[in-house]
Amino acid sequence: MDLSIKTPCIGVCSTTSLGDAVCRGCKRYAFEVIHWNSYAPEAKASVLNRIEKLVTQILENKLQIFSETDLMRGLEQARVPFDQNLSPWCWLHNLLRKHHEQITDLNEYGACVLPKFSHLTLAQLSGQIEKELLVLCEAHLDRYYKLPSDPCNGGTG
Repeated sequence: MDLSIKTPCIGVCSTTSLGDAVCRGCKRYAFEVIHWNSYAPEAKASVLNRIEKLVTQILENKLQIFSETDLMRGLEQARVPFDQNLSPWCWLHNLLRKHHEQITDLNEYGACVLPKFSHLTLAQLSGQIEKELLVLCEAHLDRYYKLPSDPCNGGTG
């Protein structure tokens, strides 16, 4: 068992409680949540790498990180868990998911909202990020993991 690769679970598992194909909390696929403990370290790292890339893709178009040190300090003070092995975009994502209601000035956390999205509250922005990320994760799942339709089986996969 490799303890250096942490689970991305945030304790809000919609795959097991609601039957979602993509977890609304950690963004892993249902089969990844179920089999996580049996994955080799390389498989776990691959899952985390995919999630990290998707999070980065969504966040870097809406926010700017200008101080990783301030972000890390803010996360620690707010007691928001983050994995130092992942991108600071993942740290910021955790901050927004777990702590956006308590933030009065995102600059204190070494980040800011880009002008195009400055009309949104942090709660609205966090909600929009989660929706976009879920859509992107579901599209990735459909593209790379869904079986093609079987015309002999009524056209379902």
